[in-house]
Amino acid sequence: MDDQRPLIIDAHIDISMNAMEWNRDLTLSVEEIRDREKGLTDKLDRAKGVVSLPALREGRIGLVVATQIARFVALDSDLPGWHSPAQAWAQSQGQLAWYKTMEKLGEMVQITNLTELNSHIDMWEDRSIADETKPIGFILSLEGADSLVNLDFLDTAHQYGLRALGPAHYGPGRYANGTGRDEALGEPGLALLKKMDSLNLILDVTHLTDAAFDQAMDIYTGPVWASHHNSRTLVPHQRQLTDDQIKTLVERDAVIGASLDVWMMVPGWVRGQSDPFKDGAALEVIVDHWDHICQIAGNTNHIAIGSDLDGMFGKEQSPYDLETIADLQKLPELLTKRGYSSTDIQKIMHGNWLRLLRRAWA
Repeated sequence: MDDQRPLIIDAHIDISMNAMEWNRDLTLSVEEIRDREKGLTDKLDRAKGVVSLPALREGRIGLVVATQIARFVALDSDLPGWHSPAQAWAQSQGQLAWYKTMEKLGEMVQITNLTELNSHIDMWEDRSIADETKPIGFILSLEGADSLVNLDFLDTAHQYGLRALGPAHYGPGRYANGTGRDEALGEPGLALLKKMDSLNLILDVTHLTDAAFDQAMDIYTGPVWASHHNSRTLVPHQRQLTDDQIKTLVERDAVIGASLDVWMMVPGWVRGQSDPFKDGAALEVIVDHWDHICQIAGNTNHIAIGSDLDGMFGKEQSPYDLETIADLQKLPELLTKRGYSSTDIQKIMHGNWLRLLRRAWA
């Protein structure tokens, strides 16, 4: 069959977290992983996952921005995490070891520079090679900087291929407070940004407080993206981007990856109570968020995919018409129906991320 479906780049997947903390063998199909988890109740999304390496290949999602994530938590925190930065670092290294194991098995391949990027894209665009035989490319990103014991550890991370970093996650952080907080960056966060700038890392503004976002945009000179973000105008919550923040990112020629965590797609979501079907969380809703960003930008150059699928949630908090991540291939048809051209769709599926990466790594 002549498969003309576009290549997709997904700029945010917590894939090693799923392997190491959810104990999922991601070389299996989604169905096999769900079968293995039947009857388990330790996590809300047991037997409801949507991501696996075969599913990525099935959806022609040939390149992902894959995270390391490990939070430090203080005594008074009720968030899950590690009791020391050193433990958090060690956890992140276990996640790295999983990626390296996938590389040795030919399942994945790390992308760290422009030559590797272009070669990998050429391979995935070669229709004479069967998609099911191709490795999934991954660009390594750190979500939340807590695991950096000190800034010397960032040098180590850069040497093993870290290419993007989001200083914050949820709640209080060692370098930047995140979602649910409102503080600006302190001295540790400002020093982190300076170090990141010197290494030409991509700054991921996702989860930054509004005050920290403003500071970062004022002082960071390197490449910027928002890996998994939607519109605060459509879904009012601090986790989302304001129209002014979107304007700022457009001015920086940044790209905003749409998150498919449905509480960020439809307003009024209650975790554990709301239902994707009953509450109208169809995949097409994400096009509303893209439309909104495009109206602000005046073009389609700043929207893309950062799905966050299986990011501590599964089918119970994903669009109801998405069975596995391979269903990202439904997006081109939805976009066509909304008036997007084939050129627009290619940009959204992969072209905008490629433009940003090629500029950052030139």
